[in-house]
Amino acid sequence: MTREFEIKKEVEVEGTPEQVWDAIATGPGIDSWFMGPHTVDGRLGGRMTLDLGFFQEASTITAWEPGKRFAYESDKADDGTIHAMEYLIEARDGGSTVLRFVHSGILGDGWSDEYLDQTSYGWDMYLATLGQYVKYFPGRRGTYVFAQAPQEQPDDAWDRLLAALGVPAEPQVGDEVTLEPFGITGVVDFAYDLPGVFLSVRGTDGLYRFHGTRAVGHHLFGDATGQAEKWQAFLETAIKA
Repeated sequence: MTREFEIKKEVEVEGTPEQVWDAIATGPGIDSWFMGPHTVDGRLGGRMTLDLGFFQEASTITAWEPGKRFAYESDKADDGTIHAMEYLIEARDGGSTVLRFVHSGILGDGWSDEYLDQTSYGWDMYLATLGQYVKYFPGRRGTYVFAQAPQEQPDDAWDRLLAALGVPAEPQVGDEVTLEPFGITGVVDFAYDLPGVFLSVRGTDGLYRFHGTRAVGHHLFGDATGQAEKWQAFLETAIKA
C-alpha cells in the first residue's frame, strides 16, 4: 500500500535570488551542491535527469518561474513511488535570499519511517551545502565525486574514519581541520550533534561531505581526475570489519 509524505525546510542563503536560481535550476549548479551529474531542460514540461551510474532518475519540470519558483516530479517507479521537489525563492534586504523547500510525494510498501528521518537529515546537510556553495564558490562549477564505503563495518567505524582523516573525535562547526591523507585544510561547516551522521568540511577548492560511514559525496572546484578512485581506496582502508 502506498502512502503520501512531505518534508519542509527553510534556509537563508547569503546570495542573490539569481545566484540561488542558477544553483537549483541548472545541471552544473545542482552538481555543485547536491548530486550529479544532472541535466536540465529549463522550461515548463522540460525533462531532468540524474545519472550516478548505479542509480538513474528522470523527472518532469512542473513549475518554471526563473528567480522565483522551480519544481519537478520524478517518473513513477514500479512500486508507485513518486518524488516531487519544490523551491520557492524570496529576496531579502542586504543581498540574502530565503529558500523554502518541499520534498513530497508517494512512497511504496518498501519505504520505512526511518527513510523519512534520514531524508530529512540529508536535506539539512544538502541545503547547508547549497548555502556554502552560493556564498563561497559563486559562479564556479563543481564536479560531484562519489565513493562508497564497505558495507560490512565494525562498531567503531565512525571513530576509525575520523582518526584516519586526522579530525577530532567531536568536530564542531567552525573548527579548522586538516584531512591529513589528502593534505586538505578547511573548516567544518556543518555537523550534527549525533555522531556518525554527517561531517562537512569546506576547503579552498572543494566541499567535502562524509555521509556518516556509508559514503562520501564531495564537490570539487578544480581538477577532479582520479579523485573518486583515491577516496574509494581511502574508505576501504579506513573502514573495514
